[in-house]
Amino acid sequence: MSLPQKTLILGGKNGLLGRAVTAALDAAGVAAVPLSGAEVDMFDEDALHDLIDAEDPDCLINAVAYTQVDRAEDEPEAAYRLNASLPALLGLVAEERGLRLVHYSTDFVFDGVKIVPYLPTDATNPLSVYGASKLAGEQALADIAPPDLLILRTAWLYGPGKMNFVRRMLDLAAERPELSVVDDQHGSPTYTRDLAEMTVDLLRAGAAGLFHAVNTGEANWHSLACEALRLAGLATPVRAIATKDYPAKAVRPPYSVLDVGDLARATGRRPRHWKEALAEYVAGETRRP
Repeated sequence: MSLPQKTLILGGKNGLLGRAVTAALDAAGVAAVPLSGAEVDMFDEDALHDLIDAEDPDCLINAVAYTQVDRAEDEPEAAYRLNASLPALLGLVAEERGLRLVHYSTDFVFDGVKIVPYLPTDATNPLSVYGASKLAGEQALADIAPPDLLILRTAWLYGPGKMNFVRRMLDLAAERPELSVVDDQHGSPTYTRDLAEMTVDLLRAGAAGLFHAVNTGEANWHSLACEALRLAGLATPVRAIATKDYPAKAVRPPYSVLDVGDLARATGRRPRHWKEALAEYVAGETRRP
């Protein structure tokens, strides 16, 4: 199966990931149409069908999500609306129109009890409203089963264009004499541009199903912050603290590193290490005027 000829990207106008996916598809020669909520009511099924009639795409990509992990504990309805109800609606539309659908999920569907990277087939057990809402979206799509459905679990996203953890650390390091960052949550830092390229590779390969899509290697938030500051030439000390010393409403998995073996086998290319990807991102950020 070849790449789609035309793709609608929900969240492609303003989203951290959507913009990266739009750029990657453009570079691959796909007619990518980025959309925002201001242009189409994504919960209006008739409006979605009208948009599809007008644009005639062969693929939908959903890069819209409720990602405020702690706020979701107080706003479960809002989290489930974006993370479960919207994917279900898009799944129904894609199934009815015979469109490929790409949807992004999260490492937070796991509880972190493992000590080796999670496989796509491992049992899920989310610890937060955010994680549970994203899992509900996965399950709704699996039940609907639109053609060539592609669900990509990813993690710890950073990239150009919007605030993210790495950018925040660089900003704070320039303002404060010392930073404090937790070191007992382990995961897979992922550069949005790399995730976008993984998406293109999977589409080109005609892959379908559930994949883990992250940069390789393992980090904790403290090591990620330290590496970012080192790359930026910032000497601000970063103190390691425990999760219990940084209270948050939502419970995070202590270990959520994702295994990308299935993705590498499907695409013929293993994602690069997070440190290599981070170096590219920080170099771009530090060149900003």
